[in-house]
Amino acid sequence: MATNLKTAIDALEAGEWERAHSIVQADCSQEAAWIHAHLHRIEGDRSNAEYWYNRADRPKNFGTLEEERAEIKRELSH
Repeated sequence: MATNLKTAIDALEAGEWERAHSIVQADCSQEAAWIHAHLHRIEGDRSNAEYWYNRADRPKNFGTLEEERAEIKRELSH
């Protein structure tokens, strides 16, 4: 599971939003929901991002996208 999610982050950082979205959409873990929220936040779709933050059981992120992505990467490395 974590390998797929790391692949999603790698895809996102390579500019492949759709690929990253496909990966997290196929994963029902809370970690995938968090990345899903992050992706919709990038997209500017706040209501969809909020839905996924709720699914991830995480507070809405008010930091920068870069800060949140770094936090996601730290969590996935554990």
